[in-house]
Amino acid sequence: MNTYLLFKSLHLIAVVSWMAGLLYLPRIFVYHVENKEKKEATDIFEVMERKLFFYIMRPAMIFTWVFGLVLIYLNGIEIFLQLWFQIKIVLIVLLSAYNDFLGKCLVSLKNYKNTRSAKFFRIINEIPTVILIIVVFLAIFKPI
Repeated sequence: MNTYLLFKSLHLIAVVSWMAGLLYLPRIFVYHVENKEKKEATDIFEVMERKLFFYIMRPAMIFTWVFGLVLIYLNGIEIFLQLWFQIKIVLIVLLSAYNDFLGKCLVSLKNYKNTRSAKFFRIINEIPTVILIIVVFLAIFKPI
């Protein structure tokens, strides 16, 4: 079996799982904020948010990083000399920070300390999409 392709496949599976969470969690936040007066609804959203973040997103992010680092090792450290890869790493660090920000939003919603609107969550929901598009084009075409 080709070790590189195995880890590349595992990396892509982890990325897809992580991205699904990054795209879905802010959407749940929108519904949570829009229904903040309905205790029964917010209780359900809190369970959904917690399970998505801790059981899917966080492990998927960790596996994305682990398998990505294995791929770097298999490719050779020289890959860091390529500009497309440097940009990709910066974008992945930004996605990781975004992931942590969503975790903080989750806590603020749970503790009734959220000050952000549903519109805010709708807007930030586009961030991972834009980053994903750029990362995919960088990884496929390696333009620079």
